[in-house]
Amino acid sequence: MGSDESKTDGMDFIRQIVADDLASGKHDTVVTRFPPEPNGYLHIGHAKSIVLNFGIAQEIPGGRCHLRFDDSNPETEDMEYVEAIQRDVRWLGFDWGRHLYFASDYFEKLYGFAISLIEIGKAYVCSLSEEEIRSHRGTVTQPGTDSPYRDRTVEENLDLFRRMRGGEFTDGEHVLRARIDMAASNMKMRDPLLYRIRHAPHYRTGDAWCIYPMYDFVHCLSDALEGISHSICTLEFENNRELYDWIIDNVPAPSKPRQYEFARLNLNYTVMSKRKLVELVEGGHVSGWDDPRLPTIAGLRRRGCTPESIRKFCDRIGVAKANSVVDVALLEHSIRDDLNTKAPRVMAVLDPLKVVIVNYPEGQVEELDAPYFPDDPPRMGTRRVPFSRELFIERGDFMEDPPKKFFRLGPGREVRLRWAYFITCVDVKKDERGNIVEVHCRYDPQTRGGDAPDGRRVKGTIHWVSAAHALTAEVRLYDRLFDDPTPDGGKEADFIRHLNPHSLDTADARVEPSLRDALPGDRFQFERTGYFIADAMDHTASRPVFNRIVPLRDSWAKIAGKK
Repeated sequence: MGSDESKTDGMDFIRQIVADDLASGKHDTVVTRFPPEPNGYLHIGHAKSIVLNFGIAQEIPGGRCHLRFDDSNPETEDMEYVEAIQRDVRWLGFDWGRHLYFASDYFEKLYGFAISLIEIGKAYVCSLSEEEIRSHRGTVTQPGTDSPYRDRTVEENLDLFRRMRGGEFTDGEHVLRARIDMAASNMKMRDPLLYRIRHAPHYRTGDAWCIYPMYDFVHCLSDALEGISHSICTLEFENNRELYDWIIDNVPAPSKPRQYEFARLNLNYTVMSKRKLVELVEGGHVSGWDDPRLPTIAGLRRRGCTPESIRKFCDRIGVAKANSVVDVALLEHSIRDDLNTKAPRVMAVLDPLKVVIVNYPEGQVEELDAPYFPDDPPRMGTRRVPFSRELFIERGDFMEDPPKKFFRLGPGREVRLRWAYFITCVDVKKDERGNIVEVHCRYDPQTRGGDAPDGRRVKGTIHWVSAAHALTAEVRLYDRLFDDPTPDGGKEADFIRHLNPHSLDTADARVEPSLRDALPGDRFQFERTGYFIADAMDHTASRPVFNRIVPLRDSWAKIAGKK
């Protein structure tokens, strides 16, 4: 959760800044932006920024939030990512209206700003190699060393920069750098790069350019060109703020936005680095960017999370000033809390064990009423569940030699079948290896509906499906992708070795026949098991596929403790 320092008068510190600026007349309204680079898919950390930026704009009369793609790296960006990002933002419930922008549309203006810096002697063309620039930079305790090209004349710099644009030079032969201070305590201010040569086609501008501006130059000036009032970003850009302001102050920018930083979202049992997510996808460790085990918004959507649950999670963790790690159990709780009121209850048996009710007439079938929402039956009504002589129950709901506090089925023990009858185990059948293959029971016909007229009570209620009527379904039991809470932290840098071997298990399940009508994207609570969704890509009526969204409760600690 966010710390107390993040809030003032019940308002997080970013919203407090916005409120103060509006009250003082500094701004008439608020203009924010969400500015992803289109070089990968968004993850839940981006969701926090989306909810904050779009949320603030929605709360202020006349406020707006831009969706802008900071697309200045032709080697990593692609239209696929642009489309995926727009899809994710819309799915989360936000709309930028007509305010969709691309930094690449500003390339000519950005080039003009660079020229203006050269003309006032605050930028120069440097011909050091990348390695030489790095070695000249110094350390946090030692100042950097001036480039031997730092004192080129304005005329020489203008000529070289124009020739760079004209394509006369090879990649890395020259760069444009800001002339600031090689002894600055903030290493971001030690003559940072503004432009580099890249003979690579851009996904939107094609071959029109062979020089491309660096992110720090693109980002602040795009904000200024769009009239952004509050440039809200995460704490890793805190040191960039000084450069952000320096660039804005030294070019004829049309406005002067201000940058504010908040703590990024860090989750345990996952990785949020885009580079590491790319490694997982391209290395074949997951099935793609929408793999339900990934923290990508596409993965969370396919897993079955609702946009409301993601927004609720972002609200719960708050907006803090200091970085911290959020327990992924809080995300899972937000998902469960949201689905609890939305997902109809049905019965599914993931590890089937056959039960034969020996005193139930052969060939007889009853249709029992079972509410979709037991706490509020009128809400969505009931469905008819067939009951017959042969059933399936969960293998884990039977023990031949149960301990005292095992309140499910065992020899001589009586339990309630959900919405049906009381049954008592009278016999067990095993195969030649001693494995239990059938449990024989007797039922009490006076207990239809799950209550005994004589008032006797049982401590256990278990779910079931009729063997003759059940559908066979593939159930994908997704769990946390890593078995270590800090897979990319500490001294161990090889995060791949912490992949959880049980992050995806599959079950050949039996589900009640009402699920025959389930459509891709339909969500359910499998009683006593968890929340599931009919897979958006693979589910069909003839081949049902359900993904586990979250268990009914957090059982991770128990699972991890067995390892």
